[in-house]
Amino acid sequence: MVEIFSAVGQPYETKQAMKRTLAILGTGSDVGKSLIAAGLCRLIYRAGFKVAPFKAQNMSLNSFVTPEGGEMGRAQVLQAQACSLAPSVLMNPILLKPEADCRSQVIVQGKVWERHEASEYFAQKSVLWKFVQSSYEELVKIYEVIVIEGAGSAAEMNLRDRDIVNWPVVEMADASVILVADIDRGGVFAQVIGTMDLLATNERRRVIGIVINKFRGDLTLFDDGIKIIEERTGVPVLGVVPYLRNLELDQEDSVDIERFRMTPFGAKTVNVAVVLLPHMSNFTDFNQLVAETDVALRYVGSPQELHGADVVILPGSKTTIEDLNYLRKVGFEQTLLAHVQRGGEILGICGGFQMLGNTIADPHHVETGGSSKGLGLLDVETELLPHKKTVQVCAQSLAAFADHKCLVEGYEIHMGRTTREKTVSPCFQILSDEAQPSSGQSTQREDGAMRTDGLVWGTYIHGVFDQPDFRREWLNRVRIRKNLQTLDLKTSQAVSERLVHALDRWADHVSTYLNMKPILASIRRLPKGS
Repeated sequence: MVEIFSAVGQPYETKQAMKRTLAILGTGSDVGKSLIAAGLCRLIYRAGFKVAPFKAQNMSLNSFVTPEGGEMGRAQVLQAQACSLAPSVLMNPILLKPEADCRSQVIVQGKVWERHEASEYFAQKSVLWKFVQSSYEELVKIYEVIVIEGAGSAAEMNLRDRDIVNWPVVEMADASVILVADIDRGGVFAQVIGTMDLLATNERRRVIGIVINKFRGDLTLFDDGIKIIEERTGVPVLGVVPYLRNLELDQEDSVDIERFRMTPFGAKTVNVAVVLLPHMSNFTDFNQLVAETDVALRYVGSPQELHGADVVILPGSKTTIEDLNYLRKVGFEQTLLAHVQRGGEILGICGGFQMLGNTIADPHHVETGGSSKGLGLLDVETELLPHKKTVQVCAQSLAAFADHKCLVEGYEIHMGRTTREKTVSPCFQILSDEAQPSSGQSTQREDGAMRTDGLVWGTYIHGVFDQPDFRREWLNRVRIRKNLQTLDLKTSQAVSERLVHALDRWADHVSTYLNMKPILASIRRLPKGS
């Protein structure tokens, strides 16, 4: 079992503490539950409480690897950061990673458990519930306050008998509930009043307040709306939270990608095109790039949208062979080959790295079985393996354009082994991983592959652009090819520094528009001397 530590590295002893729990449920998916929960985690932490997040079950292809090598959803990683904690799989005991419309890989307490069709998964409710309970019980031994996030709608009538993430968790934790609705999508009265009407009497009694999220315009124009909701539901509206533009926080769902579908490419920017794969994973790899002022990043769904790109990135994929077949089907292959022939750069991360090679063999039927021809842009071979590798890494760049003291920090999460031929060089020297997490000595393991001209390269490291030094040196190499003046490292350092404070910016925004008094009143402090 993973042990969770406080910010000072010691486990909290709170056996006699009076635990309080707050559940953030929604009127539907993508209403902003994750971010509201993150904001409340930060504000509760600021108020002096030992607080941790919890979500029983996530469904997302955007995951993270903890220091212990466990896999979990990004939303609880962000919420853990809001609580000034290292992420732990206890905060998200079950993660579903979709492989098809009705099939998912099931991650339980950080490790691959099984692959299930939807009907088979629901049949495992009693077994999975035990993992939910044990994870929650470990958390409440340590923290004073637990902020629970629900999933989807709080009133999914057809899923009540199979639910292990909303009301069963609320009941288990004896939690007070805040209901979040999204006014930006329209129909907010139906969302809120309909949801409340569908709740059982004992469930409605737990709802201490309603949050209207993503409001645009003059807040006073919704004063009548607040009155209507409060009269019809008997529950106070705790606040109307305006839509906050340019919110630079890692998000679990890919809804935010749509903002970057139409990004214009220019002569004075580094134009980066990220190919939208059907099973794209870990799109947060590009959040730091998006934040750079000299970068124009566009997510592309067709070969025609690649026009004007200086760099094309093939991102991670949950089903590499299937997504590679998709690229061929819609015509990306020839366009990518032509891009490289014109002197353009192409990068593959994780599954995208595998696609760049000569072949992808699947003898263990990890995906479809058999063998598939790759794009042939890197002289590497990949074999898919049944064991998933999940590890945080620190690595040194071996690229000619980068200072060899330039470090990257990220994580690997893949089910394949890739071997290089002599015609290509490695991209990174791994300095530490799960075998030697803090020794400071080289593990003599190399990552990735790069063509001699540096224009085609791939890596297994997610978060490869998160460190400002490597990011700026890489961007400057592209700028030089475009005959643009290079930018100082301080430019990228300022970006990383700004992103560090994004959580506080969001928490300040939430506290400005949310009445925190009833929320904090529902959280009882520890008895003196405990």
